[in-house]
Amino acid sequence: MTTGIRGTVGGTPLVLLDRLFPGPARVWAKLEGFNPSGSAKDRTAAALLASALSAGTVRAGGCVVESSSGNLGVALARDCVLHDIDFHCVVDPHASRQTVAAMTALGATVHHVDSPDPATGDWLAARRVRVAGLLRELPGAVNLDQYSNQAAFDAHSTGTMREIVDQLGRAPDALFVAVSTTGTIGGCIRHLHQIGARTQVTAVDAEGSVLYGGRRGERLLPGFGAGVVPDLAGLTDVGDVVRVSAAETVAGARALARREGILPGASGGAVVAAAAGRAREHAREHDQSRDAEQPTDTVLVLHDFGTAYLDTLYDDDWVADHIGEVPSWP
Repeated sequence: MTTGIRGTVGGTPLVLLDRLFPGPARVWAKLEGFNPSGSAKDRTAAALLASALSAGTVRAGGCVVESSSGNLGVALARDCVLHDIDFHCVVDPHASRQTVAAMTALGATVHHVDSPDPATGDWLAARRVRVAGLLRELPGAVNLDQYSNQAAFDAHSTGTMREIVDQLGRAPDALFVAVSTTGTIGGCIRHLHQIGARTQVTAVDAEGSVLYGGRRGERLLPGFGAGVVPDLAGLTDVGDVVRVSAAETVAGARALARREGILPGASGGAVVAAAAGRAREHAREHDQSRDAEQPTDTVLVLHDFGTAYLDTLYDDDWVADHIGEVPSWP
């Protein structure tokens, strides 16, 4: 029994994906969609707000302004209700109608930017300019800044990764995490370093994202990738990066839905596609060398569920019009 909705953040299940990845190696999914607002960002929002309240940066009756592509906005809207804080969220046209509606239902004021940053063509840059403007306009408003606030690392070090190790009974051999602000992967790596684990951590990024030396391009699906490198990204050494196309993302998401009954968001589809690609590589290496080492336990962090993507990622007409042909699942 918990004393309130805040007590339900974390403790998300770790489930075996033995239909999609039949083995012999085991692949597990950490289902962050079971958090109260439906994503891993519940952990981030709670940590950001707790840090600000502890420091006295914000207090009951105050005002928080944040930029979000969706999930953090919903999580902060919920958490601000619990602390009697006014919340303003800046979104762009890629935010789904469902997440914007959820923020509004929770009492947030949602501000829309309708054109990308003129210098870079990036929507995040445009959102951050609007955040800066709101901080000048709204008396006493503060920005928690998910892109540089290291409280995000704490949320996923003491939360997500610690839970995975406890649930599995040991550190996994491999971990796949989609990246955007890089708070989740940074926190996971921090905990793995603290316990001396030798887990191979793979950052799953979108084609068109500028993270980790990527080349800027069009990104059709929100939830992972970035058009501006966040400060947090420079604080984490990520040695392995896989970039996943929109078509591969769709294929991975639909395969997970139709074989495991789990409906992931876009970042989850990308993580599944990346892990499947690596599994095929390991299989080829094993065929060539019987001494090739293969991971026994791989964990995929699935940041959210796919209900906000039903009219894009899972809509055949939208996919045909915007993405084109989707590769068949092996």
